[in-house]
Amino acid sequence: MQQTWMAHPLTSGLSLDDPQTTCLRRQVIQKKKFLRFIYEEWYASIAAALPEGPEPVLELGSGAGFLKEFLPGLVTSEIFWLPGVEIVLDGQDLPITSGSLRGIVMTNVLHHLPRVRRFFAEASRCLRPGGVVVMMEPWVTAWSRLVYGKLHHEPFWPEATPWEFPSQGPLSGANAALPWIIFARDRTIFAQEFPQLRLRKIDLGLSFRYILSGGMSRLSLAPAWSFDFWRRLERLLQPFMPWLAMFARVELVKMPAATEPASLRGEQVG
Repeated sequence: MQQTWMAHPLTSGLSLDDPQTTCLRRQVIQKKKFLRFIYEEWYASIAAALPEGPEPVLELGSGAGFLKEFLPGLVTSEIFWLPGVEIVLDGQDLPITSGSLRGIVMTNVLHHLPRVRRFFAEASRCLRPGGVVVMMEPWVTAWSRLVYGKLHHEPFWPEATPWEFPSQGPLSGANAALPWIIFARDRTIFAQEFPQLRLRKIDLGLSFRYILSGGMSRLSLAPAWSFDFWRRLERLLQPFMPWLAMFARVELVKMPAATEPASLRGEQVG
């Protein structure tokens, strides 16, 4: 029942690893205005976090999204070929010249990378000093443990010790708790292993709106006209996001090579 309750008819029963599923998810976002509003909010915050400069910005897992509407000139990519995607690549092995990017951005991608350390190493190599990684990812809180553990289709293992997980399909393999594991539970380990990628900010949000939107795989539970009401409610609940949030925007900035190993003082969390 967990997999079929209120399933969206466009993608119900399809394999997550089938490129056609991703194409259909583009239609889902466009047709579900409540969900599209969430993506618009995410994309605006991603665009605002990027530094100025002439260097390109690479998006990993462009898939069903429309970030290019907010970032003209964005280089889109995906693990398999899709119409409208410019480059087919693996985020753990980037065919990008060292120091050539001012940004790497992604939405719900990091927790699908089975060898995430390889991505961090590649990001550190490809970014120019001052370049950033900006990502929207699931987050672990008391509330999200219930939602992701009981109602979500992706694997969710907050207790996992390794960052790696078995590689399955490009989208079916995942640990939705991975961003929290790396940037919260194992934050000190991340800082030690990747001193050039300083954790600049973790911004928590979305307690209820993503559930009400139905996400990619379920029907909406709220009309689009109610979006502003729920957004205002979540803003009132902002002090409680460490317990209620389901997602986080995580920002990493590449420090100059001569910089001392970064401490985590001065981070903005919440």
